[in-house]
Order: sequence, then structure tokens, then C-alpha cells
Amino acid sequence: MGQTSVNIRERKSRLSHYLRLTKAVESIVTTERGTPIGRIIPTAAPVKERMEAMAETGLALWNKKQLKAMSPVAKVHGKHTVANLLIKDRE
Repeated sequence: MGQTSVNIRERKSRLSHYLRLTKAVESIVTTERGTPIGRIIPTAAPVKERMEAMAETGLALWNKKQLKAMSPVAKVHGKHTVANLLIKDRE
């Protein structure tokens, strides 16, 4: 995934262009007077790259280790999903 840095005025005036770059798996960093203030990352980016972007912006703390695969803690019998059971429980 590539990364492009652009100031606020440029991004506002050429938003469609930068959204096309984002669709093409390009990360767009918005700057204000040379200081990064935000980032647009594509949803199609690999999870590791999205996590790195979140960690860089302070939205997540991450030690850069991958999680080990785990088996589900709970099993649901019948047609309901865990989400459906939680929604029913909250009503």
C-alpha cells in the first residue's frame, strides 16, 4: 500500500482525485502546515496495514504481534447467532 501526503487545501480542492487513489489502495495523509492531522486508509487494505495506521494515529495500542488463532469460547445451538442472542437479551 502506498502513501500520499497532501495539505488540507489541496485535498479539499481535489477530493475526488484522492478518493480514487484511496480506492486504488493508497493511504492519504492530510497535513496542516506540514504536520500530519489525519489519514484516509482504504478498507481493502490488509488488516496488518490498517492496524499499523490506527497505531500511528493513536487510535489503537498494538505491540505488532499477530494474535494466535483461538477456538470459539461459546457455542450456540439452534438457528440463532450470538449477535441475535445479545440483541434479544438487551430488549
